[in-house]
Amino acid sequence: MRFASIRIVTSDVDRLARFYEDVTGVAPLRPAPVFAQFELSGGTIAIGAVETVAMLGAAAPQPASNASVIVEFEVDDVDAEFARVSPADVVLEPTVMPWGNRSALFRDPDGNLVNLFSRPAG
Repeated sequence: MRFASIRIVTSDVDRLARFYEDVTGVAPLRPAPVFAQFELSGGTIAIGAVETVAMLGAAAPQPASNASVIVEFEVDDVDAEFARVSPADVVLEPTVMPWGNRSALFRDPDGNLVNLFSRPAG
């Protein structure tokens, strides 16, 4: 088995794609207007419009309703990346966590938590 991606379902693919392009610095692959995909070292983030899951009916993911998943990016310098991204909805300014990681958390335009983190040196 090979991990493929995490997909975020949204009602505005263009808006979320722009956000993650700003965060990652990577241009998304856009095979269709209803889909964007970011190929990153370590994994892929896919962004799909609600139309891409319509066949699931009542079981389809609901946009902007995530309350349990955090999208995480390991970076070399949390403070520099946080300043570069300059997120609008900050949850946690760059902070050293009790387990040693330095993290900054904020929300994407759909309200999903995003964590920029670095591991302790050594």
